[in-house]
Amino acid sequence: MVDVAQIDDFLTHAEFHKQKYGDNLFVFISKHYGELKTQHDLEHREEKKDHEELPFNHQTCSHVSTAFVMNGADFMVPKTPQVADTTSNFFYQESYCQIENSDIFQPPKTA
Repeated sequence: MVDVAQIDDFLTHAEFHKQKYGDNLFVFISKHYGELKTQHDLEHREEKKDHEELPFNHQTCSHVSTAFVMNGADFMVPKTPQVADTTSNFFYQESYCQIENSDIFQPPKTA
């Protein structure tokens, strides 16, 4: 995140190289990050302080690796309590009568 904040220093130093040496952006990147870096550092030691302030040019690196190891013998899953069979409070009653059992849908009877 610090490197992103140093983009202004990158652009300022790139402009300095453009004015003083006539470098375009690709040559500037090569001189500070690529194959011309060693030669440029040797020839322009007076710019060392400016080079140290450029983003993505630091040798510090920090990584955090966190691991959780659980021993199976020590890991106890709590037992779920048994649900007791309780009496039901649900009393459903049909609110309609079956219409097919009524006389209206029976076949006609002979007289």
